[in-house]
Amino acid sequence: MSRRSANLPTLRQLELLLSLVSAEGIAGAGAKMGMSPSATSHALRALETALGTELIDRNTPGVALTYTAEQVLPHVRDVFASLQLIQATALAGAELKSGFLKLGSFGASATIKVLPPLLARFKARYPGIEVLVTEKPDEQTSRDLIERRLELAVVTLPKSELETQTLAVDELVAVLPQDHPLAALETVHVGQLTGEPFILTRAGSQELVTRLFARHDLSPRVAYEVLQLMSILELVSKGKGISVLAKLALPEHYPGTIFRPLAPSTTRRIGLACLNQQRLSPAAKAFWLETRRATAGKALSG
Repeated sequence: MSRRSANLPTLRQLELLLSLVSAEGIAGAGAKMGMSPSATSHALRALETALGTELIDRNTPGVALTYTAEQVLPHVRDVFASLQLIQATALAGAELKSGFLKLGSFGASATIKVLPPLLARFKARYPGIEVLVTEKPDEQTSRDLIERRLELAVVTLPKSELETQTLAVDELVAVLPQDHPLAALETVHVGQLTGEPFILTRAGSQELVTRLFARHDLSPRVAYEVLQLMSILELVSKGKGISVLAKLALPEHYPGTIFRPLAPSTTRRIGLACLNQQRLSPAAKAFWLETRRATAGKALSG
């Protein structure tokens, strides 16, 4: 044990300081804690030694705390409040042996790539909690949170009306037929995507794709508006058009297609969101906190 840790006050000593606040005498404060007068006097002296200052004005009758003791008191109360929170949190975790959690997801990027490792981690810690993932477009998923049909959901950020934590950063890529002339390029400029039939996603990245073209005063020749990712990939592979999709939504390879980075690069943040983390159910709160631990660990290891 280091010299510094050996001089730290004990919880018993700090509890005595709290007891002194409402006691008529030092011995009375110890008696409320089941301590003898000599043990009380010894504990008080040890606390003053640990803190390096007197806590009781011994020149006045009764119990009068010194100025320093008055300044220390709020922090001592914080210590015991934190202990109660630790106990409550541990108890809640122990009681999460069964339950149900419904998670929203805005699209394939979240459902296929972002959520699985988080769900695996959560299930390992809380195997009795049943989790259902329901996928809807981003706008509707966010509305379900605001209207309290969902407690938690993975959405695109920012969402100023919600409490969020960032999970991943995604980017848009060009999705091309394998034999398309643009497939020979290392990077495709957005302006090169307007000359032929375009397949526009109606899933989570639709708004981002639309803004991408609008930002450059461009209009793609939309031939299809498609909700399902696999339908878009199949259409592209058959040469029916080209598309722009979020990289995290895509498989590593899809027969007959090529994925190319876009210039200028366009990214989006993906996050876990709730309306109010202080009002989450125990299962939802557990997932929120477990996700925070996972992302913090990822940031530290990165």
